[in-house]
Amino acid sequence: MTARRVSILGATGSVGLATLDLIGRAEPGAYAVIALTARSNAAELARQAIRFQAKCVAIADPAAAPALQAALKDYPHVEIGVGDAAVCEAAAREADWTMAAIVGAAGLKPTLAALRQGRALAFANKECLVCAGALFMDEAARCGTTLLPVDSEHNAVFQVFDPGQRAAIRSITLTASGGPFREASRETMARATRADALAHPTWTMGAKISIDSATMMNKGLEVIEACWLFDLPPAQVEVVVHPQSIIHGMVEYADGSLLAQLGSPDMRTPIASALAWPQRMAAPVERLRLTDIARLDFAPPDLTRFPAIRLARAAIEAGGIAPAVLNAANEIAVEAFLADRIGFLDIAAGVEEVLERSLSDADMPRTLTAFEDVFAIDSRARRMARDLMVERLANP
Repeated sequence: MTARRVSILGATGSVGLATLDLIGRAEPGAYAVIALTARSNAAELARQAIRFQAKCVAIADPAAAPALQAALKDYPHVEIGVGDAAVCEAAAREADWTMAAIVGAAGLKPTLAALRQGRALAFANKECLVCAGALFMDEAARCGTTLLPVDSEHNAVFQVFDPGQRAAIRSITLTASGGPFREASRETMARATRADALAHPTWTMGAKISIDSATMMNKGLEVIEACWLFDLPPAQVEVVVHPQSIIHGMVEYADGSLLAQLGSPDMRTPIASALAWPQRMAAPVERLRLTDIARLDFAPPDLTRFPAIRLARAAIEAGGIAPAVLNAANEIAVEAFLADRIGFLDIAAGVEEVLERSLSDADMPRTLTAFEDVFAIDSRARRMARDLMVERLANP
């Protein structure tokens, strides 16, 4: 058996570690780890590199380089790269399958480097399609890359979406847990602390994604991602709140059939689906027993308390630079909230204001014709969002 060569971008985050957990449980010799990258967690990156005998590692934060080099001083066979360019170089290492799990727009360049190999790209980085949907999909088609979604909702739809019956597909549905504020009032959310917002009732995720889940911006970004990934207009991508997080995605067909993927809320299920694709592999997840669940609840999202979904739909409808601006503004707003500089409700409010300012700014370009345009808009929108945060702090 020839080992499948794999690389993991964002190897020390929750998705990266879950992927390595699955690889570690596979038959010996099934996988060979080529490259692992991280932003700043040198200790964990070194630990995984040693365990899986990685060929190379790259850490984005130069300040973390000495710790990484010290941890790997007795393993000279492991090549060490430092900085953003090194992360992209690691992503470009020849691999049969790459997991792109770097959170945020920072993951776009290394994910592109992996995509251009023309192999299999499993991606949990939804921002690639949010910021550069048309460009990203065109590049994947040009390179012959197989795109394997890892977000639980998109992976669920992927498993029951029949491309050969595209004309018969009425809609797809992405489910949302509703996050920690599913039943909270606007008044309660206005007083929410960092700890309150990070206390997700179902999933274990990193800080940024946990806040996105609390605002439901995560679901808004997923709507945009789904439009590009499945080539559907926004009107055919629906969202339903499902607090048990058992059904992850559904596809409705013209004959009335509604096909759904169900599973315990464990990211190792969608990761295993992508890692073994087109086959299946064992995953150490809790077996789903419907008799133990007893009931499944569903409700439409409240767009008054959670305006992020509305903003995301407006952005994908507007097209052009709007989704990239939405994402950049959200990343800056979440960063400010996590630093206790703004309130919870200020996140969506700030994003909406940056969107309005950018779309009314005559000096802002309106189209994205190359990836360089995406990076420029992302940078400009971040500056605009930071300026707005300063204004709000000066005039509370």
